[in-house]
Amino acid sequence: MTPFASQTTTVTDTDKLETILNSLVNEHNFEDTQIKTDSESLEHWGKDWTKHFAPAPTAIVFPKTTEQVQAVVLLANEHNVVLTPSGGRTGLSAGAVAANGEIVVSMDKMNQIGQFYPADRLVEIEAGVVTQQLQQFAESKDLYYPVDFASAGSSQMGGNIGTNAGGIKVIRYGMTRQWIMGLTVVTGKGDILQLNRGMIKNATGYDLRQLFIGSEGTLGLVTHAQIKLERLPQELNVMVLGMDSFNDVMNVLSAFQAKIDLTAFEFFDDVAVDKLMAHGQVQEPFESRTKFYTLLEFEAPYEPIMDKAMAIFEHCMEQGWVVDGVMSQSMAQAAELWKLREYISETISVFTPYKNDVSVLISHVPDFIAEIDHIVSSNYPDFEVCWFGHIGDGNLHLNILKPENMTKDDFFNECQIVNKYVFETVQKYGGSVSAEHGVGMTKKPYLHYSRSETEIDYLREIKKVFDPNNIMNRGKIFDM
Repeated sequence: MTPFASQTTTVTDTDKLETILNSLVNEHNFEDTQIKTDSESLEHWGKDWTKHFAPAPTAIVFPKTTEQVQAVVLLANEHNVVLTPSGGRTGLSAGAVAANGEIVVSMDKMNQIGQFYPADRLVEIEAGVVTQQLQQFAESKDLYYPVDFASAGSSQMGGNIGTNAGGIKVIRYGMTRQWIMGLTVVTGKGDILQLNRGMIKNATGYDLRQLFIGSEGTLGLVTHAQIKLERLPQELNVMVLGMDSFNDVMNVLSAFQAKIDLTAFEFFDDVAVDKLMAHGQVQEPFESRTKFYTLLEFEAPYEPIMDKAMAIFEHCMEQGWVVDGVMSQSMAQAAELWKLREYISETISVFTPYKNDVSVLISHVPDFIAEIDHIVSSNYPDFEVCWFGHIGDGNLHLNILKPENMTKDDFFNECQIVNKYVFETVQKYGGSVSAEHGVGMTKKPYLHYSRSETEIDYLREIKKVFDPNNIMNRGKIFDM
């Protein structure tokens, strides 16, 4: 066969790489289509949605089975080569970026949905299954996979598990963690573990499954998962409400949560609406502009629930909390209203936003937002701030938009200074510097704002157990 080689490595590294790739083909049944070393592929599979680090992997491998994943890990240990796991590469923390000559392990070819257990509402999947693919399978069984976000059409379940992905339904359904009933993993040592095996009740010691969820591929690679499904929601209704103060947003949340089980409670500000309207893809929600907007969703399969929702809305109007509002009259209208929230990221992308994904206790959200707004406006009066997020679970997306007359590099350098103030405020309120996108490399310098040094030391010791040679996604979350 023709030896594999890469132009991006030293002679010694090239020899290692060639030995590994040839072994995969000759001894572990890898086909030529399961290995790529051309520059276009290295660029494509070596990065995620972040733009802070240039991709520089040496090869991309596409295993088809757990055993082939194991072979890659064992060879990487033998030759001291670092592996970077790759799913849909939709992350925003550079957790899937291979910037230092790593071999990327892509799960693209492990994308099958396996056995379905109707009585358990449980389905077995491979790690490369796309989120939307799982959602559509669930619907075909009259069931529901509720973890949902804008990248559902391209994100893969292995990556969702690796980052404990959240999204727009967390207020009702929780994070990815709540839906993972079992995992098959290949540890950094090359051992295959089957964790929890789909059981609801299993009181047999440490639940290692939970360690791998949110570990960002630093302990090993998830190859299969057993996913719990839910009943389909019935008669979903959407309201978009306008408010003039953030305290009113919180009052509305409390009023609705007291009497109705919300499936979503999202918010965005007038800056977001300005950009949306200029972009021209969505319609103005109502005639007058307000400072803040909320989108809330709830099930109303019975008339009394709808009556209760309307009564709460009228109460909020009477209290002066809500200036204006609109409610969907059909599923099509509900989808149109959701565009007001879902299209924000795409719309503001042309402004080169510097993004922060943080969370605090819901009770702290008003004071937190007020402090961050003061910090940015006082220190950077030319920076425009766009807020949106999942207020119902305390997760805020802070987007600082680049001034037109400023270079991208200068802007990002200035935002690094902003970060210090933002994360000091996160720490003050006992919050998280990364609510739902992981730590990766972009949040690694700020991990200490959310985790104590003692806690981080324990994380390092856990990694040593599963990955003693530090070959799994080295340099992500923390340094060893």
